[in-house]
Amino acid sequence: MNMAKVCNICGKRSLSMIKRSHSKIATKAKQNVNLQSKVIDGKRVNVCTRCLRTMSKKDN
Repeated sequence: MNMAKVCNICGKRSLSMIKRSHSKIATKAKQNVNLQSKVIDGKRVNVCTRCLRTMSKKDN
């Protein structure tokens, strides 16, 4: 089963963007989220690094 590139905590997704070359030719591109697979409460979840940082701040 393929997992979507979405953070399971905040719902952050990949962005669609348009890259422009020097000659102004537009090409569609996708900027993915920095997802890390972590075990939280015994379940494996995909979490973005922003959420990981926030969780580690709240733990301290």
